Amino acid sequence: MAILRIDASIQGPNSASSALADLVEKELAGAPIVRRHLATDPIPADAWANAIQGTYAPAEHRTDAHRSALALAGELAAELRSADAAILALPFYNYGVSQHVKAWFDLAMAGGEQGEKFLDGKPAVVLTTRGGAYGPGTPRDGWDHNTDYLRRVVGDIWGAELILIEREFTLVGVNPALDAFTETAELMHKTAAEAASAAGRVLASR
Repeated sequence: MAILRIDASIQGPNSASSALADLVEKELAGAPIVRRHLATDPIPADAWANAIQGTYAPAEHRTDAHRSALALAGELAAELRSADAAILALPFYNYGVSQHVKAWFDLAMAGGEQGEKFLDGKPAVVLTTRGGAYGPGTPRDGWDHNTDYLRRVVGDIWGAELILIEREFTLVGVNPALDAFTETAELMHKTAAEAASAAGRVLASR
């Protein structure tokens, strides 16, 4: 089984989403993994625009920037197509999908056919983490513009068998204003960690 793992946290070794992805990976017993870290090796900000422009430009009129962007788009699309499963550690930033993750989604889709189901019928574990709490009844209920987008693209557009794992309150213990939620945060962490390990066993069984 070939696994595609995408990380996107800007937190380095302190990343909550990457820590959950590590738990998934731990269950895979050394399966080959193609890795891409969108925070440490970001997609160029102009790559998507250049890929789209290059797609519609006659080959003889394409610039070096067009050709480079099209090649990268094809590479990203090929990584998705060739994966038997995916582990996507994509944290929530500023109420939505971070710009470096959106750039990856956009460019990968530019490298495929319109609406191509890159992960059709394949398991994909999406791990998303949030510093605060955004569920029903919280002051910021409805402010999460990240999770539904991930469901739509990975599950509905790319056709994956989606396993979505969420963890909130990752800033408890970091931001003193959240100290009152320590017990809740610990339970959320435990639940997410258990779900990540279980997801890894699902991937290992394929």
